[in-house]
Amino acid sequence: MDSIVETDPKKAILIKGARLHNLKNIDVSIPRNQLVVITGMSGSGKSTLAFDTLYAEGQRRYVESLSSYARQFLGKLDKPKVDYIRGIAPAIAIEQKINSTNPRSTVGTSTEIYDYLKLLYARIGKTYSPISGNEVVKHRVSDVVDYVLSQEKDRRFLLLAPITISDDRDIQKSLDLLSKQGYARIKHKGEVLRIGPEMTDIGRSFDLVVDRVVVKKEDEDFINRLAGAIDTAFFEGKGTCLIEEADGDQRIAFSNKFELDGLVFPEPNVHLFSFSNPYGACPKCEGYGDVIGIDEDLVIPNTERSVYDNAIAPWKGESMSVYRDDLVNNAYTFDFPIHKPWFELTPEQRNLVWEGNKHFTGLNAFFQKLEEKSYKIQNRVMLSRYRGKTRCNQCSGTRLRAEASYVKVGGKSITELVDMPIYKLAKFFDELELDPHRTEVSKRLLLEIRNRIRYLLKVGLSYLSLNRKSNSLSGGESQRINLATSLGSSLVGSMYILDEPSVGLHPRDSENLIEVLKALKALGNTVIVVEHDEEMMRAADRIIDIGPEAGTHGGEVVAQGTLSELLKSDSYTARYLSGAMEIPVPAKRRNGKGHITVLGARQHNLQNIDVTFPLQVLTVVTGVSGSGKSTLVNKILYPALQKKLGGYGQKAGHHKTLEGEFGFISHLEFVDQNPIGRSSRSNPVTYLKAYDDIRNLFASQKLSKLRGYKSKHFSFNVDGGRCEKCKGEGDITVEMQFMADVHLECDQCKGKRFKKEILEVQFHKASISDVLQMTVDEAISFFQDHKADKIASRLKPLQDVGLGYVALGQPSSTLSGGEAQRIKLASFLGKGQGREKALFIFDEPTTGLHFHDIRKLLDSFNALLGKGHSIIVIEHNIELIKSADHVIDLGPEGGDKGGQLLAFGTPEEVASNPDSITGRYLKQKLR
Repeated sequence: MDSIVETDPKKAILIKGARLHNLKNIDVSIPRNQLVVITGMSGSGKSTLAFDTLYAEGQRRYVESLSSYARQFLGKLDKPKVDYIRGIAPAIAIEQKINSTNPRSTVGTSTEIYDYLKLLYARIGKTYSPISGNEVVKHRVSDVVDYVLSQEKDRRFLLLAPITISDDRDIQKSLDLLSKQGYARIKHKGEVLRIGPEMTDIGRSFDLVVDRVVVKKEDEDFINRLAGAIDTAFFEGKGTCLIEEADGDQRIAFSNKFELDGLVFPEPNVHLFSFSNPYGACPKCEGYGDVIGIDEDLVIPNTERSVYDNAIAPWKGESMSVYRDDLVNNAYTFDFPIHKPWFELTPEQRNLVWEGNKHFTGLNAFFQKLEEKSYKIQNRVMLSRYRGKTRCNQCSGTRLRAEASYVKVGGKSITELVDMPIYKLAKFFDELELDPHRTEVSKRLLLEIRNRIRYLLKVGLSYLSLNRKSNSLSGGESQRINLATSLGSSLVGSMYILDEPSVGLHPRDSENLIEVLKALKALGNTVIVVEHDEEMMRAADRIIDIGPEAGTHGGEVVAQGTLSELLKSDSYTARYLSGAMEIPVPAKRRNGKGHITVLGARQHNLQNIDVTFPLQVLTVVTGVSGSGKSTLVNKILYPALQKKLGGYGQKAGHHKTLEGEFGFISHLEFVDQNPIGRSSRSNPVTYLKAYDDIRNLFASQKLSKLRGYKSKHFSFNVDGGRCEKCKGEGDITVEMQFMADVHLECDQCKGKRFKKEILEVQFHKASISDVLQMTVDEAISFFQDHKADKIASRLKPLQDVGLGYVALGQPSSTLSGGEAQRIKLASFLGKGQGREKALFIFDEPTTGLHFHDIRKLLDSFNALLGKGHSIIVIEHNIELIKSADHVIDLGPEGGDKGGQLLAFGTPEEVASNPDSITGRYLKQKLR
């Protein structure tokens, strides 16, 4: 099915003759202002069509529209291999990339909510003194005029300015100067005195009578004269003026200085709330929120212990125990629980240990003493032992100078708001009540803030806070934040292209995501989603199915149309959606041999839970986004088990202990979605160590022996055979001044990586470059045909995990997270039966996988389990969850509403548990 359905470019985006990568000269019609899903098996050409063809052409046309001056900095963007694309709209790509490396970038800044918050606080914020808690008010001339006019008609007042003559000036000369300026009287000790000679006995402080006021209503001349006199009184009184009744009974002070309780406060402005601006940033951490200082996790390494039981590591031992003894022996005087575990102490009690009091030296003062005597080697050693990246103690991680927290809206400072989870922030703004003036001033700002918060809730990010660093987010979270930001900006007539937005989302949250995409469509945008999620496909207005399989066996439009039209086709997608094909529920669940139990897990939002992981089975940890899955497995189980097995790694998150039968595990394999190699030369064939055999094969050819070529000549990592210009990269990197670097094909080797004479060496008419450009499927067939079975068998695991479409020499930087994960899995599968028993930990391995690919992945898992290994998977995909032997479900929600163990057991047991949200969706698949 490759005919264009709609041929009017005003109604559809028309792609004719797309043939980039594996696309086979296909024609596609994408209707405008619709939700369109592009699906198909991994490697079938979906992303090539959506991003490398459609989005790339949109970008190229944008660059072409710029001036010749701007284009010289951007480089030339190549036209995608396509006959034409018509009806294209301005393109916005939202990919699974953590696109910010700026350590100051936060969820608040990237969604623009923080920009609106800064404006809100600058315009309507009230400043309160930290000493008295009273509002700091700056009076204007109009405030004093309003006060006078509010008094009874004909009432008499004195307008006074407090005067203090400095010690270096003569009192009489100062009075004479006031007299020459036109002032006739002063008030001193309750008496009004006329300025005259020899008044030195009045001292250096008195009140200058600026004017005598008789209240008149609705008299324009009186009001103008009064305003002028008040302005003069503020000037003479250096910011202060007094209104006193003529009989001296009542006196009111007004100040046009922003001060109270002896403190001068900065007036609220946008820069005061900006941590990217030197004016507003915390002076200690410079707006980063953390510093190199004393790390609390190192000072209190075991939070299970109490202060009495030596929880505070630096206070152990004879020489330092005096500090601990002072606290323990005096604790009764200030009611401190010395026997309570550290993790159960209140924030106030922990803070007391750090700050200290008159009875004992706090930790801050203790380390300060060590700093002061750091000339002693033992003090320097102790300081280095407890130093690390830690939260700034001056701003407590808020990034702003202290004065910013004195400004409040609705009783909350901006620093309190950014630390709230999004769902609490939404409640705060829904319930916010302001006076009529502030309501009018902030109307537009509040509308933008509430809209953007609502979109964050809809894309399943209610558990994040605005202060969360952008570079700490997962790819899926980052993508959904970009999606929420796009919704907030309300663009119209654009083309949004999304790369699997459902990644990292529980099925419950996917429903909300679909609503968000429909809202984006309703604004008048074309929404194109590269996706495998079943619910997303069922919600789409149109589905374009690319296939039939992957790599050279893909690249065709096998079906396109509505869901009902798609189901009439015979594609893999249609067969799985119709039920003709399915991932079968295992006939029998495996029983575990041995177990590992994490006791008292309480890192981040985990609620002091005990979780048991059975071994030699497939265990899936699931739960809604932000429920604590990654914290439990990646931050506690993995590092704690690594240490138990004698390895080294990151510090385990807070938990009581790890128990279990460790004899069933000899080592750990953590299979995450990070790239398979840091070098741009890293690729699948080098990672699987198959390239060594391929190089040896080429070095054994006749021409190689005649010319003296060794195995190293066929390596692109060392000098010898590689192209000298691009150093074996195949392309040249051109550094751009204002944009990302551009990679251009090397004009010397034409992207082939090797010297011309090296390429003359061939194995059955294929050069080393030709072999690297083969897909895994092609290479296996090629080597088997020519009796190089050893190389073919090395590559076979890649085919088994569904990566037959990947080129042998494809740079690791171009592989998706899911592909990188499966290459690691293939490397483990290829290591043979002789390996000792391992525990494999996978983080969302179904990322980027079609139903048919998940089936292959499960076959790989079964192969590992068959060898006696154990597997723990963090996953949301119901197809994989239903195939597990044991399910651990966390929840019920994300953030501080999560972290509880809701259900555990076989998928059937979890499905029958009424508390499990995952169970509701699992029940539909277990039939």
